Amino acid sequence: MLKNSARLAVLVALFAVTACGSKKSPVVEPAQAPAPEEPAPTPPAPRPPTRVADATPTLPPIRDDAVASSSLDDLNRNSPLKPVFFALDSADIDPSGKATLDANAAVLKQNSSWVVTIEGHCDERGTAEYNLALGDRRAAAAVAYLRSLGIPADRMKTVSYGKEFPFDPGHDEAAWGKNRRAHFVITGK
Repeated sequence: MLKNSARLAVLVALFAVTACGSKKSPVVEPAQAPAPEEPAPTPPAPRPPTRVADATPTLPPIRDDAVASSSLDDLNRNSPLKPVFFALDSADIDPSGKATLDANAAVLKQNSSWVVTIEGHCDERGTAEYNLALGDRRAAAAVAYLRSLGIPADRMKTVSYGKEFPFDPGHDEAAWGKNRRAHFVITGK
């Protein structure tokens, strides 16, 4: 009986080995890739801005002999360069500011030897640090606009005074509106 049991065990083991070896591994079918999504239609590229013909106002020329004999103090006292005013907490140039800068650009083009310092100013509200940064952005905005009109960058310098030198010492909206500005000073001729 031991022999029969041994034979039976060998047969079972042989059957198990044969049965395991004949099993086929499951076939995994590749998953179908999702259909590619159609890209959203690309909106048309914006058209580049069209350059307007020279829209700078025509100003009467400043006589060269008058400029040559004037001191910088005299020029700045009666300066043909006007300040640009800004909204509260803003360094954006509004249409009125653009018109002022257009006129300033015309004067600077007529007096190509002038060098100007553009001072950024703020009203009294806000911290000194904030107002210095805002004044700097205002002066830089004026320079960027003038550069777009063809005034060379080497003829312009900037400085920020923040709230340190108010034009109007009042403490109301009318005074604050006058103090939020980019002021032009002729520093060389």
